[in-house]
Amino acid sequence: MATGSKFFLSLFLQLLSILFLFNPTNAQGLKVGFYEKTCPKVELIVKNVAADTMSKAPSLAGALLRMFFHDCFVRGCDGSILLDSPTNQSEKDAFPNLSLRGYQIIDRAKAAIEKECPGVVSCSDILALIARDVVAARNGPSWEVETGRRDGNVSIITDAFQNLPGPGFNISQLITRFQQKGLSVEDLAVLSAGHTLGVSHCFSFSNRLYNFTGKDNTTIVEMDPGSFSTFDNDYYKLVTKRRGLFQSDAALLDNAETKAYVELHATQKESFFQDFGVSMLKMGRIGVLTGTQGEIRKVCSKVN
Repeated sequence: MATGSKFFLSLFLQLLSILFLFNPTNAQGLKVGFYEKTCPKVELIVKNVAADTMSKAPSLAGALLRMFFHDCFVRGCDGSILLDSPTNQSEKDAFPNLSLRGYQIIDRAKAAIEKECPGVVSCSDILALIARDVVAARNGPSWEVETGRRDGNVSIITDAFQNLPGPGFNISQLITRFQQKGLSVEDLAVLSAGHTLGVSHCFSFSNRLYNFTGKDNTTIVEMDPGSFSTFDNDYYKLVTKRRGLFQSDAALLDNAETKAYVELHATQKESFFQDFGVSMLKMGRIGVLTGTQGEIRKVCSKVN
């Protein structure tokens, strides 16, 4: 009996180890305060850059939050979205990423940090921190960000097409894409509310316009009209009224779990704020490089 118990215990531990190793949100090596001894002012520096940016260009809050999302869903949260390509073949050159803005803000934060503690802080961690800080600066929640990521060396344009959820996705496609990244149906409902910040180009939702035949790539609209520069729960109020901008917004009403979350949090901002921090923490663990993996880039737009 004792031998049998030991066998099953050993088998159980091995299974746990396998699940941990292959979990897409495996965050081994990340922790809050990773730079406490090596670069103690890093979070203050990023916060100051975020605050200054929000005072001058508040519309960049949504752009920087979206940049972090797009980074994590492609190759994991490794800063690959920031890399340039001399042949325009990196992630940022993919059509879904052409409207991303705010790269200069990441560069500015990186330059300030390099002066304080050169070669220590990754660009991927800066992106994670600034996403939190711009949300907080626009009256949204704040949360503790785990750090310790290292930067990837690869950025491929086709990876963006294969991994990013599109604005025209239906609910089944959205759930599948999120689950592929280790995120739950609730995480989908929570993180979709990032659309409460920022603007979108017409081509992202033109398929929802009646009898639309034009090719307008320049017109921009507020994703959360009247509240696009404030982080709040108004997004859910719009979705419940079937006034979400994208097909992917409207799709949240096509699943019992996401619909229930939307309807509940159209009136409960505080619990949504708590959930948003939790889901951002989970997303920030996707496919991270830690330890000796990757590198710490000197300049965020190119490998060392």
